[in-house]
Amino acid sequence: MLDRCIASFATAGKILVMSVTAIFSILTDIPRGRFPWPEFIRQAWFMTGVAVVPTILVAIPFGVIISVQVSSLAQQVGATSFLGAATGLGVIQQGAPIVTALLLAGAVGSAITSDLGARTIREEIAALEVLGISPVRRMVAPRLLAIVVVALVLCSIVVFTGVITGYLFNVLVQSGTPGSYVSSFAAFATPTDLVLAEVKSALFGAIVGVVAAHKGLSASGGPGGVAQAVNAAVVLAVVTLFGVNVIISQLAAVLLPGKLG
Repeated sequence: MLDRCIASFATAGKILVMSVTAIFSILTDIPRGRFPWPEFIRQAWFMTGVAVVPTILVAIPFGVIISVQVSSLAQQVGATSFLGAATGLGVIQQGAPIVTALLLAGAVGSAITSDLGARTIREEIAALEVLGISPVRRMVAPRLLAIVVVALVLCSIVVFTGVITGYLFNVLVQSGTPGSYVSSFAAFATPTDLVLAEVKSALFGAIVGVVAAHKGLSASGGPGGVAQAVNAAVVLAVVTLFGVNVIISQLAAVLLPGKLG
């Protein structure tokens, strides 16, 4: 038990060190013109292709589920005129960041871990170190920046898809009034809600990127070790993301009462 606790703290320390190193590399290499933009573009394009379609497919039923649950509760308390605000804010404040986090961890994070893990067991990472090239600067930093950018895009897609789905479901299936839905949403939703969702998603993307990169670079034991690293990366990322989401939501509720949930 003690050994596991020590190993957990060691892993957290290594991830923290990698995070600081990667962020420092991004902030210093971009102004100097040394940032590997071709690698960043390739990774961003790959991540977008992997995650966009699943994100849309998840956002549609997510918007329907929120609309159904909110509608049922609103009818019980006689607040059907606030369906647009409740559904839209539910999607923006919690739905979009959570869906983004799950897709990032499950699709993008696993792809990063498997890619870096395969490079590690083929000793490509060791070859870079022998040549005096930092794997974090060359491999992790562009992936970290790419996944943060992709996270912002995915969050926007979930917000748009979820709100539109909730609106169409309410109007076409639940016989709601379009004007009432739009007016209540416009009355309560603020740009701050979207900003917080984007900030959450960017932070989630950074967490997934660092965790996946660490697990990939520490993979060992051949293809089986890579598979174990992918599984560990997804589990660790999901658990961390939900914990961070709870903390951010609570801080937002305290610092911005009446605005955010």
